[in-house]
Amino acid sequence: MIPTYEIIFKLLLGTLLGGIIGFERQTHGRPAGLRTQLLVCVACVLIMMISESYYTQGVTNPAYARIDPTRLAAGAMTGVGFLGAGVILKTGASIQGLTTAACIWIVSAIGLAIGAGQYVAGIAGFIITFFSLWVLRLFESRIPRLIYKYVTLVTDDNGDEQAITELFKKRGFDIIKMDYKVKIPEKEKTFVFTVSAKDGVRMKEIISDISGLTGARKLEISS
Repeated sequence: MIPTYEIIFKLLLGTLLGGIIGFERQTHGRPAGLRTQLLVCVACVLIMMISESYYTQGVTNPAYARIDPTRLAAGAMTGVGFLGAGVILKTGASIQGLTTAACIWIVSAIGLAIGAGQYVAGIAGFIITFFSLWVLRLFESRIPRLIYKYVTLVTDDNGDEQAITELFKKRGFDIIKMDYKVKIPEKEKTFVFTVSAKDGVRMKEIISDISGLTGARKLEISS
């Protein structure tokens, strides 16, 4: 059996490590914050200790069924995967929540490591996670990246596809995809563009250009 002091130590350590990572998520307004990350870590610590306890009893006492200690851990990781999926949101071309979902995943792994007595592995995983969330965030903000936008433009029957595409290219946008539909009785055209550009391109300029087109009736830009 695991000594009482070791049980308490593992639970408190899991609370501390999971709570710190959760605090970072909370300060950045993420859906899975302090309480969620803390509870996931503590739950995994408990699951691993229970699993090891059953395994130890199975080895020392033939009356108990011998259980593979990795089964409960594998089940915990599967359950955490569903929990992580719940924080991922897809809006248009952008996906949010992947980092938070990855945090839930790594927090569960840290909890399992602590529960198994692998303190060095658990603490090292925590340090790497904390470093990637705080320090690498500063570097990531300086890395050039592409932004993607959906542009819906409604014009009258005189809407010129070539003139519109030239405006995008002039402002540094690349057209990835274009769809359009025509309402014949109303003599109305709807152009739907998926465009990309380097981060920092000013949307105000392209909005002004498109709004100045002859026959433009409606413009919508979304991510």
